[in-house]
Amino acid sequence: MPARLRPTAPIAADAVLVGDPGRALLLAQELLAEPKMSNHARGLWGYSGRTPAGDELTIQSTGMGGPSAALVLADLAKLGVRRAVRVGTCAAAEPGLEPGAIVVVGEAVSGGAAASPDPGLTSRLRDELGGGAAARVASLDDPHADLPAGVAAADLQTATLLARGGDLGLAVAAVLIVERSAAGERIADAALEDAAKRAGQAAAHVLST
Repeated sequence: MPARLRPTAPIAADAVLVGDPGRALLLAQELLAEPKMSNHARGLWGYSGRTPAGDELTIQSTGMGGPSAALVLADLAKLGVRRAVRVGTCAAAEPGLEPGAIVVVGEAVSGGAAASPDPGLTSRLRDELGGGAAARVASLDDPHADLPAGVAAADLQTATLLARGGDLGLAVAAVLIVERSAAGERIADAALEDAAKRAGQAAAHVLST
């Protein structure tokens, strides 16, 4: 039995994962024709339904940080999820990444270990979002910790999700929205919602193929 999730509606084989429960609701309303809440246990809101094109999709919040995300992903695997795309936020480490930019993750590092996303999902995400190189990011338990060299951005959970997905035999990829620039400039709430919708639409389209 799942450890955290208590599904009240069927879980799809494809899922969009977000940390924030509010963003799960936002994307459910954006991506699903008739979303049904599939989980509310522990405040981890999840929604399932069909996209306007008729594809089954689950949108599930994972909570904050890697440990919570890893547990939720393991539960989803038990419930039948086989592919997932994380739509999250990050802080830029490179000056060229402005607030609102969408970063496709090519590798995520944490504590000296590196994890890679599913290459097929990642390639299609890059195409869907206009090309460009996939980025190397760091996932930190402490958002104020020093960043390792050679990373474009930092978040709290992507590396853990990718590594856990590999352990579970799942295809997992990630796109991150730059919430704060390297200079400390933050994105406005409305612009963040717009970027989340764009990233979510890309993830849903990639999972439909």
